[in-house]
Amino acid sequence: MAFQMGRTASGREYKVKDMSQADFGRLEIELAEVQMPALMSCRSVFGPSQPFKGARITGSLHMTVQTAVLIETLTALGAEVRWCPGNIFSTQDHAAAAIARDSAAVFAWKGETPQEYWWCIEQALDWGPGGGPDLIVDDGGNATLLIHEGVKAEEAYQNTGRLPDPASTDNAEFQIVLTVIRDGMKTDPKRYHKMMDRLVGVSEATTTAVERLYRMQANGTLLFPAINVNDSVTQSKFQNLCGCRPSGPDGLMMATDVEIAGKVAVVCGYGDVGKDRAAALKQAGARVIVTETNPIRALQAVHEGIQVLTLEDVVSEADIFVVTTGASEGIITVHHMRKMKNNAIVCNVGRFNNAIDMPGLENFPGVKSFTTNPQTDRWVFLDTESGIIVLAEGRLVNLGRAASHPNLATSCSFTNHAIAQLELWMERDTGKYEKKVYVLPKHLDEKVAALHLGKLGAKLTELSKEHAD
Repeated sequence: MAFQMGRTASGREYKVKDMSQADFGRLEIELAEVQMPALMSCRSVFGPSQPFKGARITGSLHMTVQTAVLIETLTALGAEVRWCPGNIFSTQDHAAAAIARDSAAVFAWKGETPQEYWWCIEQALDWGPGGGPDLIVDDGGNATLLIHEGVKAEEAYQNTGRLPDPASTDNAEFQIVLTVIRDGMKTDPKRYHKMMDRLVGVSEATTTAVERLYRMQANGTLLFPAINVNDSVTQSKFQNLCGCRPSGPDGLMMATDVEIAGKVAVVCGYGDVGKDRAAALKQAGARVIVTETNPIRALQAVHEGIQVLTLEDVVSEADIFVVTTGASEGIITVHHMRKMKNNAIVCNVGRFNNAIDMPGLENFPGVKSFTTNPQTDRWVFLDTESGIIVLAEGRLVNLGRAASHPNLATSCSFTNHAIAQLELWMERDTGKYEKKVYVLPKHLDEKVAALHLGKLGAKLTELSKEHAD
């Protein structure tokens, strides 16, 4: 797959939807900067010393207005940056245009096909003949995954002479990954090894991708150091308190013109994301039912006045189904969808799109789909003439249907990334970080919190030596 890429006057590459939106994007970025104090503090504290001078940073994270503030913080500290989105629907095109024009190479537009999405990741990792990036900012782990799978394929090719075969897997998305790797190896059979050799490390902010990193560490296949910012206190706690994950009801009503009040809503999973969604739907007037495999979470739900049942108990009665489980595959199958009442709404706010059996739905005999609103499709089964409404093609509805995340909460998450990237870069020659997964050290976690306080009008009380002792 090849696209006509644009170039700025300075020669920087980009592929975005509409560069004429750049002025609007710049206006929104400037508004967001006011509400993202820690990132702006990073610029004033670290900017003069240019700690990232000479560093190449690739980002694979939703190309939104808030992400633009992170990107321009990295460039303000001296880095060169190439960026791609973390989801096919999550890009805000005006933000992408502003960054492409003003500060970094961007390959992102809202509504990419899966093939286009992986092409964008490939471009963000492509720094020319000298290898890939020095650092990766990852959200979902796909840039990290592509390098690991690429190295594995290159080693197999060296040993057997065989290129990756996309037909070797039934997973449609992984077929695309193997195609990208295979086509790249035809021009450079050591492409991903060059990236591996140059990489200093990655910062990762999602539960599912962090779990994958820990698995690779355990089996000895992790290729470079990783900092898990997902479990930083300023990430996991403060974002939930600030409501970083946009609540479901507004997106559901906007997408489907349906009132939530009085409806039966099933939330699959009662972890942090599930609690947020259950509470939001309950507040909007829905009768909420939770499905859960963990007895402790089930007990928490019951204590909070929420009924806990199995999906099979309620599949033919509920009006709304929200999957929140993240990594789990096939939570809602096509057989579940066939049993749902007419025009039941199905959506996903977990990590990946495989929790809803979209391949099973798309390939079901005689099924037809009709787009009623952007990223809102009604699927009708031929034999019953009954249909369901699927949002964002089973992918993350909060990114496909909502206007990104609140600025202040995202400031915490993205400052964690910035501090983690600085830590990896500044310690690159010391041997401090091995090919393992690390949590952001406590003093750096506290640094992220402290960077917010001045702009928020807060003053810390300093401990005396006696009190500290």
